[in-house]
Amino acid sequence: QVQLVESGGGLVQPGGSLRLSCAASGSIIRLIKMGWYRQAPGKERELVATITTAGGTNYADSMKGRFTISRDNAKNTVYLQMNSLKPEDTAIYYCNTKAWRIDGTINNYWGQGTQVTVSS
Repeated sequence: QVQLVESGGGLVQPGGSLRLSCAASGSIIRLIKMGWYRQAPGKERELVATITTAGGTNYADSMKGRFTISRDNAKNTVYLQMNSLKPEDTAIYYCNTKAWRIDGTINNYWGQGTQVTVSS
């Protein structure tokens, strides 16, 4: 199995910043892609950003210029730096990875989610 543990969520005022972290552990050969998704109340889960092993990134349009995804391959950790936060960024943020495991399988895994609330 692969476990994802997120941290860094919380309450922040509009215009503020937060940094989320997600550490993966388990029988991993490689984390092919890592990313962040979010789900606001009453809405479907949506893409925030993804990053490949080589560092290639992809962002949802509404996050471009405000959010930055990065990863530390040695630590199997992905980060999401969120700046200029808006109330509409309030959601549960989920870490996701496509992992190549020691047993040869490739599977998709989700973290438990971390709450981000943007409010004055």
